[in-house]
Amino acid sequence: MVSSMAILLFIAALLAASYSSSEAAAAPKASFEDNFSIMWSEDHFKTSEDGQIWYLSLDKDTGCGFQTKQRYRFGWFSMKLKLVGGDSAGVVTAYYMCTENGAGPTRDELDFEFLGNRTGQPYLIQTNIYKNGTGNREMRHMLWFDPTEDFHSYSILWNNHQIVFFVDRVPIRVFKNDGKANNFFPNEKPMYLFSSIWNADEWATRGGLEKTDWKKAPFVSSYKDFSVDGCQWEDPYPKCVSTTTKNWWDQYEAWHLTDSQKMDFAWVQRNLVIYDYCKDTERFPTIPVECSLSPWD
Repeated sequence: MVSSMAILLFIAALLAASYSSSEAAAAPKASFEDNFSIMWSEDHFKTSEDGQIWYLSLDKDTGCGFQTKQRYRFGWFSMKLKLVGGDSAGVVTAYYMCTENGAGPTRDELDFEFLGNRTGQPYLIQTNIYKNGTGNREMRHMLWFDPTEDFHSYSILWNNHQIVFFVDRVPIRVFKNDGKANNFFPNEKPMYLFSSIWNADEWATRGGLEKTDWKKAPFVSSYKDFSVDGCQWEDPYPKCVSTTTKNWWDQYEAWHLTDSQKMDFAWVQRNLVIYDYCKDTERFPTIPVECSLSPWD
C-alpha cells in the first residue's frame, strides 16, 4: 500500500511539473487592496509583514471572507492557498466565482470548496457549477499532496466553450458547453472572485457526522499570488459582451484540453475522483443533459 501510494505521488509530481503553461500567463503581483475588499469580519483578516500573504481565520464567533473589486467575464483566474492544518473537521475554505455577493436565487457560480477532516485524514476538494441559481453539479476529488503543508495553485479557465478547474496546473474537472442556448453553462453574466472560511459541520465532514472542535480554533487559511488574465466588466458598456478571440484564453487552443492536459486529466479520472454527479443514477434517474458532452472534445 505504501509503495503504491508513493508511486502515485511520484507520477502526480511528474505530471504537474511537465505541464507547460503558455495558457497560464500570470499577471504581475499586486497588493491585497489593489484587487480585493473584505466582505465581513475584518478583524479575522491579517496580512504578512510584506503584505503578500493573506490570512483568513474562523472561530466559534465567525469566519471571514473577501471578494474582488472587479467583475470579469471569461479568463484565467488563479490563487495559491495553504489550507487549515491539523484537525479541520467541519471547516470549509471556499474559493469561488459568483455573479453576486450572496447566495441569490438567480446566481451563476463556479466553486472550489475544500472540506476539512479529522487529523490524519485527507482533505477532499469539491467543485460545483451554478447557472441561474441551479447547482447540484458536484464533483469530489482527493488530492495527491497534503494541501496544509505548503501553498498550491487553484485555477479556473472560463470561456464560452469550456470551464476547467486546475490544481497546480493539472486539470481535474472539465465542463463543456454545447454551443446552444442552455440551462447548464454559465456564460452570460460577469462574476466576482471570492474566498471565505466558514463552519459547515452540518454537512462538510462525513455528511455532518464529524463536528468542528472549537478547542482547536482559530482555524486559518492562507493565500498569496492572486493572478487574473480576463476581461474586466465595465458598466454601462462592457467590452466583454462578445468574445473577440484576441486573448489566449478565448482562442481555439483554449477551447479544448491540450494533449498533455488530456494525459493529466486521464490520470486524475482514474485515481482521484470520489464522486461525480453525472454517475449518480439514484440521485438523477435521468442523467443531466450536460453529462453527455465529452471533456475530450
